[in-house]
Amino acid sequence: MTELVLPLPRPLRRAFGWASYLRFLLFQRHRHGHLVVEEVGGFPVLVLPHVFNPKLFHTGELLAASLDETVVRPGSSVLDLGTGSGVAAVAAARLGARVVAVDLNPHAVRCTRINALLNHVEGRVDARVGNLFAPVAGQRFDLVLFNPPYFRGTPRDLLDAAWRSEDVAERFAVGLAEHLAPGGRAIVVLSTDGDAPGFLAALASARLRTKVRRREELWHEVLTVFEVTA
Repeated sequence: MTELVLPLPRPLRRAFGWASYLRFLLFQRHRHGHLVVEEVGGFPVLVLPHVFNPKLFHTGELLAASLDETVVRPGSSVLDLGTGSGVAAVAAARLGARVVAVDLNPHAVRCTRINALLNHVEGRVDARVGNLFAPVAGQRFDLVLFNPPYFRGTPRDLLDAAWRSEDVAERFAVGLAEHLAPGGRAIVVLSTDGDAPGFLAALASARLRTKVRRREELWHEVLTVFEVTA
């Protein structure tokens, strides 16, 4: 299994976590759960009130920043699961890919369609409402993108589903190989703040291989971009 790199010792992580939360309450809360426009990777991203903010919580921005010409080939087929604002879908489409973006939150699907229009890639982004692979049954993709919910549990509402799920790791691991084209791969972002070991264990149980593409250390967590292959 791919080794996880842990950040600071637990007491310091907790202290920095509280500091980060206080910073959020004081300076950033107005950007959460409200209509805002962020800039990610040099392009505008509108975020609707009930949609995960990719800039504020950074993981969506990191996923989009991990996409370049070595990852996304022009004309390739891309599946963006849990698309949220559609930031990764738009980033892939801007590189010339044909993207199917899926989210169980209809507000997120609407947001993705708006951002595709805003960035003039609406002809290359097909946004669909649904849970994980259900809207793309029988389809295979050169690349699958996933910024998953990091915490185990039952989501309180549609927005909380971006943070919490009972079994998303296992369902993703089981379904991934069936939806990868020959030579295809997935790019997944995980955090040490969530159940990253459980997610990696689910991938290993499904005989999927993982390797680290990128790491970013924040105050209280380490974000890791993994490449997953069958």
